Amino acid sequence: GRVKGFFGNISVLVKAYAYILRMGADGLRQASDDAVLNANYLRARLHDLYEVPFDRVCMHEFVASATKQKAAGVTARDVAKRILDFGMHAPTVYFPLVVPEALMIEPTETESLDSLDAFVEVMRTIDEECRRSPDTVLAAPHNTPVQRPDEVAAARRPVLRWVGAE
Repeated sequence: GRVKGFFGNISVLVKAYAYILRMGADGLRQASDDAVLNANYLRARLHDLYEVPFDRVCMHEFVASATKQKAAGVTARDVAKRILDFGMHAPTVYFPLVVPEALMIEPTETESLDSLDAFVEVMRTIDEECRRSPDTVLAAPHNTPVQRPDEVAAARRPVLRWVGAE
């Protein structure tokens, strides 16, 4: 029969189910183990530059804080925007709410050691920029088609429809 919106996007469910079937129990366990290993590797590599309020073995994600960078006037949002300039996906910012300047970093199970090390180098570069040239971080992103939208104006006057080129 017809699948209604109540069930969500059925293609996402089919893809997830196919992934589970393809991986099997052993493959899913390995994927989980790899995600946990990757998160703990990054946590250990970054804890000297970014405060890690829960500095203990983590599961598939960990929370860092940009409070050290805030001393230079740079926020977690600024760090996340600067990460985009390096062609990487920015972490979730300001969550959990109990961690000031939170950066929730969640590497996937498919990340290679090279890509994890590249992320560490990007985070080290950004930390260095925060101390030496914070304006570089504050003006980021520099390489994306959309720079920094006015978030207050967007919240107060949302554009609820797309207007194509005339």
